[in-house]
Amino acid sequence: MAGLIDNYQLYIDGGWVEPEGGRYDDIDPATEQTVATAPDASVAQVGEAIAAARRAFDSGPWAKMGPDERAGCLNQLGDALMKHADEFFALSQVEWGCVANERQMQIDGAGYMSMHAAQLATKLTDEPVTGIGAGTTVLRREPLGVVSILTPWNFPHCLNVMKVNNALAAGNTVVLKPSPLTPLAGLALARIIDEHTDIPPGVVNVVTPSGLEAAKLLTTDPRIDMISFTGSSAVGCEVMRAAGDAMKRLLLECGGKSASIVLDDTQVTDDILRQMLFDSCSLHAGQACILHSRLLLPEALHDDVVDRLVALARDVKVGDPKDPAAQMGPLISAAQRERVQAHVDGAVDAGAKLMTGGGRPAGLDVGFYFEPTILTDVDPDSTIAQEEVFGPVLSVLRYRDDDDAVAIANNSRYGLSGAVWGGDVDRAVGVARRIRTGQVAVNGVGPGDAPFGGFKLSGFGRESGGISGLHQYMEVKAIGVPA
Repeated sequence: MAGLIDNYQLYIDGGWVEPEGGRYDDIDPATEQTVATAPDASVAQVGEAIAAARRAFDSGPWAKMGPDERAGCLNQLGDALMKHADEFFALSQVEWGCVANERQMQIDGAGYMSMHAAQLATKLTDEPVTGIGAGTTVLRREPLGVVSILTPWNFPHCLNVMKVNNALAAGNTVVLKPSPLTPLAGLALARIIDEHTDIPPGVVNVVTPSGLEAAKLLTTDPRIDMISFTGSSAVGCEVMRAAGDAMKRLLLECGGKSASIVLDDTQVTDDILRQMLFDSCSLHAGQACILHSRLLLPEALHDDVVDRLVALARDVKVGDPKDPAAQMGPLISAAQRERVQAHVDGAVDAGAKLMTGGGRPAGLDVGFYFEPTILTDVDPDSTIAQEEVFGPVLSVLRYRDDDDAVAIANNSRYGLSGAVWGGDVDRAVGVARRIRTGQVAVNGVGPGDAPFGGFKLSGFGRESGGISGLHQYMEVKAIGVPA
């Protein structure tokens, strides 16, 4: 295959390095065929990548560069990502099952994110603080040092780029470890950085170990100052424990089981229902932490909304992401498909009613496909209402009044996202204020360039495209200056 799909080596200290752990297969989830083989880094090679990042920060030019120079490098990256967007999309179709209607959020936005990070880098200046005292105080933000970046397989390209952008714009050096299910996404980014930017050697290193021991080194090695992780809450808790002994700085963006509340004064149009189904079920085959996977309906609207959603779900075209007509692709792996199937079967056994879906789509016998699935009569305390499924499964719950809806929405160990729909915007915003979650959309309008992260098991810290996103990768120093 042409473009960015290749049998890469590891990217360490500005060079391509043959893996000591051999190679492992990278599987196309739509065909179950091997796309390429990925380099399996040994524990020692992960250590070499960390050492390279440490040298590049402590004695290389990156940390000493001015903001304008770093911004120049990030603008080069943004320009190259835009020019190679078609190749990244082709990679996304075969490595993680990205369909055409996801291209903007999965691929095309990445280049703009780099250019935005470049702009933000130039705004990092010392801030004078006035207060009690003879002199003045200057607040200075400095890079933390070496950041290990651990990314998931569902939105690998944009998350790789966003985290690397923010860490670099703040002046850090990084070791990026993509998921073993999407290793090429990270290695292709390394190739772009290597061939199209002036980012110095060692500033960005990309390793793709399949083993736990090598990956764990990126959370425990004393040469690492910060861990930026996106993934499951269970692994996020492990990362937090591993980082605790050295008190490493953390940014954890983890799972969700978000609620979408439809208030009883909502005029539920077909457009609203289509957005609701996408945001709660069909987006990337349900493999997104931000999904509103619990739909809360009042009795008066319940049956009509469910019937119309079921009809829409049955119309979703599931198929190979390389088919331009496909609206939803496969799950990432056989194991993930089995996990989703077990969740649905368990829910039905526990008393939920299967309205549509529930298994493999007809005619798609190869590939890790699962139908858009809607369950009703879901108990708020049941497993399907409490656990993140990470598949195209929507659980519908009934509620009595606004207080009951808020109580059900907050009956979760998670708090990442959510939605409120209503005819009276003030009432809807009032309900949104009461939900214990990191971000809430009202009538389909999500937060803009705002801090992103969660309450409870949904994470720690905030990811952002704004200046606060860079501050997450920095420490604050206060300097007292004599008058």
